[in-house]
Amino acid sequence: MLEIKGNDFVLNGEKFNIYSGAVHYFRSLPEYWEDILTKLKLCGFNTVETYVCWNLHEKKEGEFDFSGGLDIARFIKTAQKVGLYCIVRPGPYICAEWDFGGLPAWLLKDRNMRIRCMYKPYTDAVERYYKALFDEIAPLQLKNGGNIIAMQIENEYGSYGNDKNYLAFIKDLMLRCGCTEFMFTSDGPEDNMLSGGMLEGVPAVVNFGSRVGSAFKKLREYQPEGPLMCGEFWNGWFDRWDEKEKHHQRPAFEVVYELKEFLKHDASFNFYMFHGGTNFGFNSGANCYGEYQPTITSYDYDVLLNEWGGYTDKYHAVRKVLLEHQGIEPAELPPEPERQSVGKVALTEYAGVLENLENIGTKIESVTAESMEYFGQNSGLILYHHKLKGNYSGKLFLDGLGDRAHVFINKELKGIIYRNDKEHAVSIGELSGENDIDILVEDMGRINYGPDMLDRKGVSGIRINLQQLSNFDIYLLPLDNLEKLEFTASKKEAPVFMKGRFNAEKNKTCFVHLAGFSKGYVFVNGFNLGRYWKVGPQKSLHIPGALLKDGENEIIVLELDRTVSDTLHITSEHDIGQHKKKGIFG
Repeated sequence: MLEIKGNDFVLNGEKFNIYSGAVHYFRSLPEYWEDILTKLKLCGFNTVETYVCWNLHEKKEGEFDFSGGLDIARFIKTAQKVGLYCIVRPGPYICAEWDFGGLPAWLLKDRNMRIRCMYKPYTDAVERYYKALFDEIAPLQLKNGGNIIAMQIENEYGSYGNDKNYLAFIKDLMLRCGCTEFMFTSDGPEDNMLSGGMLEGVPAVVNFGSRVGSAFKKLREYQPEGPLMCGEFWNGWFDRWDEKEKHHQRPAFEVVYELKEFLKHDASFNFYMFHGGTNFGFNSGANCYGEYQPTITSYDYDVLLNEWGGYTDKYHAVRKVLLEHQGIEPAELPPEPERQSVGKVALTEYAGVLENLENIGTKIESVTAESMEYFGQNSGLILYHHKLKGNYSGKLFLDGLGDRAHVFINKELKGIIYRNDKEHAVSIGELSGENDIDILVEDMGRINYGPDMLDRKGVSGIRINLQQLSNFDIYLLPLDNLEKLEFTASKKEAPVFMKGRFNAEKNKTCFVHLAGFSKGYVFVNGFNLGRYWKVGPQKSLHIPGALLKDGENEIIVLELDRTVSDTLHITSEHDIGQHKKKGIFG
């Protein structure tokens, strides 16, 4: 097993340096796992690290899924097949720019929920989840002939709290569930973070993107002996939806410089990320530093492999250094995934959202307007319908808005409200008699870091001026099955589903460009590629070739705001925004 002797890691009796790269199985498709992991191995790494996404493995409380793209055991076995050890970071919280930091949305149905502490409903849920997870991964530990050599306790806990009883609970739970391998904590190299996140008797690693010597010096203040390791070396960075934002880029020479510093210190490291992948569906998270900052669909992260698995200059530069350092002769690299250009795709069929509520939604009658989590919905859209009777004027207010709402009166759009707006209200003019109020709310990703993570979606209340409205028909719209949509050839105003068909080749990757569209989602052969938004920086969405069929394929666009086009372009080139010119870690 992996052990510590002096200032070194020792594996199977021999000194061992961990040269790891992060690959998240849930951000790519199983068809690509072996290719990505092979490229990791041939780059000179000896280990792969992955988070585990609790929210996808337990979408419904008590019901677990480890199949298909969530088959973490298959992913780990594939890593062993290509000659890689594995580090597993089971959370339960993972951050990762992932919805709710990987915690399941149904936790938020509890109005008193407290996370990442010794709140019993939370720890009971964690215990149930860990037991199911460890049934999958415990047999794959090194002691059992597998390749898992280490597991992390929680995740950067010192950035959130200092409940050492909670950290000890997670450690003990991992042991009770069958963890036999090396355990560690990880935190930023700052006093507050290390003071709050370290656990007595447990080795610590630090996470950072630059200034290797300074970071390890801080770690030595708290851990005078033991191996030096960077648990997350941020060799790139993520992007958020913002018209002022550009795709982050970190030059290869900066990364190589820091890599050489690691090697000078005889340190271990984990490149976060090696392959970033894609936040398919509704899975991207958000940050909140005074204002809500949702993460884009691409998780390219400007790292060694790009979003679709292609090589970068950074890959070749890092590979050269790592192979030379270890005295490994370069082997022939596998080819990049094949790409294709499809060309123009006409969207010729239309289905209005408001006209299809009964077809794709679940209707619930409720006295009060509640968040989607209260009704057992994890993500997507939610619509609140109210029949307003009487004479009214003034403004309609949305309390607790998460995240973006379209307000209709008698099917006419009165306004779009975003959670970052100063006022969450629209004018209703002068109303009398009976009027239909419809409020369609989009979930744009739960906050995944910091003190504002109890981020419920939908609204907590709807009122006109100071008067709370009651008695709603609420439609849950998770958009997980669009087969019952009723399309016609007649064009309709947004929000609208638009359908088209295109011919393609299976297993050839491509990218759909949304020029002329404003905001929404794209589905290819029923698979949700994720969000688009004209504010950028991302302008196209990744279509993995494994999703495609030889011959005819279906594409559906859900446009929420407005479109001036009914034609898409699918090409072999990706556009995730103009690159920043400067490095991001000075």
